[in-house]
Amino acid sequence: MDMKIGNTLPGGYCNSLTEYSRWRTREVTIGDVPMGGDNPIRIQSMTTVDTMDTIGSVEQTIRMVDAGCEYVRITAPSIKEAHNLAEIKKELRRRGYHVPLVADIHFTPNAAEVAARIVEKVRINPGNYADKKKFDQLSYTQTAYQAELERIYAKFAPLVKICKEYGTAMRIGTNHGSLSDRIMSHYGDTPEGMVESAMEFIRICEDLHYYNLVISMKSSNPQVMVRAYRLLVEKMVAEGMNYPLHLGVTEAGDGEDGRIKSAVGIGTLLEDGLGDTVRVSLTEEPEFEAPVAIALVNRYEARQTTSSVQKSLDIGQRPHPSPLPAPYVAAEVNAFIGGSIVPRVVVDISRKNLKDPTILSDVGYKYDILLDKYHMGEQSVDFVYLADNLPSFSMPGNLKQLYDYQTWLTIKNKANIHPVYTLGEFIEADLRDANLNLVRISRRDLSTPLFEALPLDKTVVFVLETDEPHGMADQRLFFSMLSELGLENPIIIRRQYPAPEFSGPQNNLMDPEEPLSKLQLYAATDIGGLLVDGMGNGVWIDAPTIPTDKLVSASFAILQATRSRISKTEYISCPSCGRTLFDLQETTQMIRSRTNHLKGLKIGIMGCIVNGPGEMADADYGYVGAGPGKVTLYRGKEVVKRNVSSADALDELIEIIREDGRWIDPEIK
Repeated sequence: MDMKIGNTLPGGYCNSLTEYSRWRTREVTIGDVPMGGDNPIRIQSMTTVDTMDTIGSVEQTIRMVDAGCEYVRITAPSIKEAHNLAEIKKELRRRGYHVPLVADIHFTPNAAEVAARIVEKVRINPGNYADKKKFDQLSYTQTAYQAELERIYAKFAPLVKICKEYGTAMRIGTNHGSLSDRIMSHYGDTPEGMVESAMEFIRICEDLHYYNLVISMKSSNPQVMVRAYRLLVEKMVAEGMNYPLHLGVTEAGDGEDGRIKSAVGIGTLLEDGLGDTVRVSLTEEPEFEAPVAIALVNRYEARQTTSSVQKSLDIGQRPHPSPLPAPYVAAEVNAFIGGSIVPRVVVDISRKNLKDPTILSDVGYKYDILLDKYHMGEQSVDFVYLADNLPSFSMPGNLKQLYDYQTWLTIKNKANIHPVYTLGEFIEADLRDANLNLVRISRRDLSTPLFEALPLDKTVVFVLETDEPHGMADQRLFFSMLSELGLENPIIIRRQYPAPEFSGPQNNLMDPEEPLSKLQLYAATDIGGLLVDGMGNGVWIDAPTIPTDKLVSASFAILQATRSRISKTEYISCPSCGRTLFDLQETTQMIRSRTNHLKGLKIGIMGCIVNGPGEMADADYGYVGAGPGKVTLYRGKEVVKRNVSSADALDELIEIIREDGRWIDPEIK
């Protein structure tokens, strides 16, 4: 079935910005597990053992399938690994596992052509399948550029024909960090270049009447990833295409950061109804990835899978997609929030023991009892909310306190202390703060007489709340409506995660159904989805059953993942695969243990050259496997030292950072 969508216009990327409606893509056959169309969002991951280790690959694949994977990807860096996919598949079938296998291909068309005859799907990267990346700046005439496209056509067409003959699906997977020199020279290091890199290969497939395609736009930067997928959908709609989307944030890392970074990128797109398969890339065992992806996807089962309008129409009459959301530009208030100031963090401590100053260590202020003073850290919150409860100790001078309005009225010394009002309270208030007034509001309030009566001035900061199932879209609409009204008051995004769903033990981050892990995924989606689009001047995660220090950590991690506020070292760490030349999990932890005090640095940790200088596109420094026991060190995309012994590589990396004047000795605790 070669049906394409029609009657659509460019300039949009999803069905609706205000209600959940999944974008309906064409169905693609992948073994006996189809993707796209009306099928559920599929879950997948990738093996990490050597592809030549048949039994190891089989047993790891089985663990992944048992954890929820519906497709399993295996690297095939050369012809010998491609041939061995047949042995892996044979042994899996013998053990009763019929999961579709995906061959991961970089640089080697001959391996792809072998694998396409064996597995159910092949993944190729347009940046290195028929192109090259040496960071050369190239210049083309229109005729010369067309000649390059014809060269790529000739190199790519044999694989397409094999896939057609064998019924093999294909993922055209663009990665931000591995755009070819040709694309980089023509489009720059941009989401537009990512999209065009894939579209060139899609057009070749369509010219050869091959449509069994899945497309991805991966980046380690969720902002870039989200924009690239949206532009891809816009471009596909403009050219009458509706291929399924594979969602993923590449090199997300591990632990809390890896989960939050993944959820910001993947969750933002899922909220808009985009995505037909999900892979969460963690620097952990691959069987830990599938449950995280499942937790992200399952959130949408309870929501309407398609809008009533879309159900009533066939694919050729689909409504026009929605335009890209616009950033919200807020004015600065009291030199503390809004404008160009980084987003602020608010945390509720009203239920804490307010007789003990050490409780503030959970919000980043460590009390020194001997000196009777507080020490701030890089993740010290900006506001604490105390509701109607007064502390019996002195607060740090640079920590702003928030009280409900009626309690605020009773406080004599109001320095650094500000009120939180309901909408009605603010309208009727006899006394208001001269500097900062926080007003709780929801999107529905904008159409009420109360809002019309609101005496707005430059001291007002909105605390935006929602109780809608599709809360991110509800809050996004608030930003849009406020912009249309010409208002520019700062907005703190508040999301509430009440018990019982978020109550219980907080110990096992590996279990995505465990409350803390679920909170990280949900909050990163709900709040991160707004921040990546430039909406929000503060974050307030309210979850009474989650430990305060975990709420603080999640808040700062979301800001970091959205590049809104950098407060710690970022590790761009690949998830490992059969190409990896050292133990990535162990190495990442080793590097983290000695560098995580360096605020604002981005360090790429890559297992091999495929995930090397390109994949860690915007890292400051890179640690890349070059061979057994050997590491190559990078400054940005520039090689600084080649083939360093792995025993000495971390010391050498630290020395490079020191030479650049960016090293700070860690504090002795």
